[in-house]
Parts: sequence; structure tokens; C-alpha cells
Amino acid sequence: MRATLLYAADDVRVENVADPKIQDPSDAVVRIVLSCICGSDLWPYKSLPRTDNPRHMGHEFLGVVEETGSEVHTLKRGDVVVAPFVYSDNTCAYCREGLHTSCLHGGQWGVNGVDGRQGEATRVPYADGTLVKLPVSEDSELLPDLLTLSDILCTGYHAARTAGVTRGDSVTVIGDGAVGLAAVISAKLLGAEQIILMGRHQTRTDLGRDFGATDVVAERGENGIAKVRELTGGEGTRKVLECVGLKDAIEQSFGVVRDGGTISRVGAPQFTDVPFGFGDFLRNITLTGGVAPARAYIEELMPHILNREIQPGRVFDRVLALEEIADGYRAMNDRAALKVIIRP
Repeated sequence: MRATLLYAADDVRVENVADPKIQDPSDAVVRIVLSCICGSDLWPYKSLPRTDNPRHMGHEFLGVVEETGSEVHTLKRGDVVVAPFVYSDNTCAYCREGLHTSCLHGGQWGVNGVDGRQGEATRVPYADGTLVKLPVSEDSELLPDLLTLSDILCTGYHAARTAGVTRGDSVTVIGDGAVGLAAVISAKLLGAEQIILMGRHQTRTDLGRDFGATDVVAERGENGIAKVRELTGGEGTRKVLECVGLKDAIEQSFGVVRDGGTISRVGAPQFTDVPFGFGDFLRNITLTGGVAPARAYIEELMPHILNREIQPGRVFDRVLALEEIADGYRAMNDRAALKVIIRP
């Protein structure tokens, strides 16, 4: 089959690799219908040293079950399914607590002999625990919306949930990327009354307004902090959803959060020192968040897509064939595209 391999920074290729096969009784083989490029894929794309053992890319997909192992009981050939960005058994103690990213038997796509998701097909470990059946056909117009359940919608929702967003809340979302826009959707779903989106790309922030943002702040740094405080009577918002992962973003989070408020970090961190000083300690700020256990949220969020209450698939602004995926990486890296769908 054809799959996406990263050999070095800026060197992504589509090449022939071994066809996926059932290796364990709990496996399934899935033909990929849609996958996409994630913002987190851009970090190795920008930094990977050259290697003779290329990295198999991709962790977001939906597709059709082609084959199942003897211990797979909830799925059959022909089922349309979506998978979260890590696989898990959905039965261990951590999974039962809704922390599938810490599954005792789970892992990441594209490593340790497990296929990446930016290809024509994939082997799925622990298929019963990992895959979620979708009540649609493989040509449904809802597929782009449902694809967001694999990662970004659940990540944005994780930010809102761990921050404790409730009805009537005031929320600042930092970042106008796909996850930040999903956080706007999620804050709206949970009943936030004021949602301030901090971002400076107008096409994205306009979409954020459509998703429920009540205000947009394009300024950064101290000017951005001052603008948020102006919009909140000088206090800042009770909840802050940090969806970038850079040090400047977390510093901005501390600047716009209300005393006694909560910051939830879901942007993949690209720094090691958290700027949390004694002054912030005195403000009784709660810092939470982390990597989203997407599997815990898929079935909760899916009905909002099926009844068309939300349309998170609008974050996809480009569709490319698998053979064009290098163009998709360049477009996202250059901010010429927000999020790219890949059709094998």
C-alpha cells in the first residue's frame, strides 16, 4: 500500500510499504477513507534530523473495516469507523477512568510496528476498544465533521471540560488554529456566555465567530492582555483554554485569567519552564489540562454532529489526494491552510 513517510525536516514522501495484516486476535484492518494533517505533525516536519528509518506519519483517520481478528466482537467488515489519535483497550483501569491516553496496553500510531494513518489502510490494535462505529455511510457529507472526533474536537473539548467551563462562564481561547476553534465550539456547547478568541488570522477568527466567539482580540503580549481585561471589566476571564503550546501563549494565559480562575493547557508544549511565579501563586490560579483522552469523548460529542448542532469540519479548508500530501504539509507550515484533509 501507499503511505506517508518523513525522512527529515521538509522531506515527506509517499511510498510503498507493506500491506497491513492481522497480527493479533484483537486487531482489525481498516481501509482509510479520510485522514488529515495535524498541527502536531508539523513539529517533526520542521525539526526531524535526517534518518534512514523514516517516521510513519498521521494519527487522525476514519475508514471502513476490511478484516477483523478472532477476538474482535463489536465490529464487522463494512463498518464505518473513527479512531482516536492513540489506540487503547478501553478496559484497563485508566480507560475506565476516562484516561485512555494512559492505557496500560495502548500506544501511538506510526511507531513500534504500528502503521501511521496517512496512507491507504492501517492495522488497528485493540480494535474493539479503539474504534468507534459511525452510523453513516462512507460517502456521507458528515464525514469531515466526524473526522474531527479523531483529535481536534475532542482536544478542544478536553480543554473546556478540564477547565470546568459551565453555563454563564467567561472564557478566553488562546490560539486560532484548528484546536483553538474546536475549543470555541466546546465552550459554546458547555454554555459559556462570553468567549474571547485570541488570534490574528482574520479568516480563522471569522470562523471562530461563526462557532460562537463573542469577541476577537488580535493583539498579543501586554496589549492583548489589556484588551481582554478591558472586555471583562478589568478582571480577566474565569477560564482560559490555551491551545498553542508555546511559552508566549502560557504567559498570555496567566495575564488574562481572573484571580481564582483556571487555565487548561492542551497545546502540545514546546518549552520546559512554566512561567508560574510567586505573584501568580498568590492569585490562586488553577493550572490543568494535558493530552486529550479522545476516546472518552467521541460518543458524547458525536450526537452534536449527527444532529448538525455543530459543524467542526469547517476547519478543513483544503482537500488533497494522498500523493499530494507534501503540498499539504507545506501549506499548513506556511499558514496557507488551516487544516488539510487527505483522501487516499
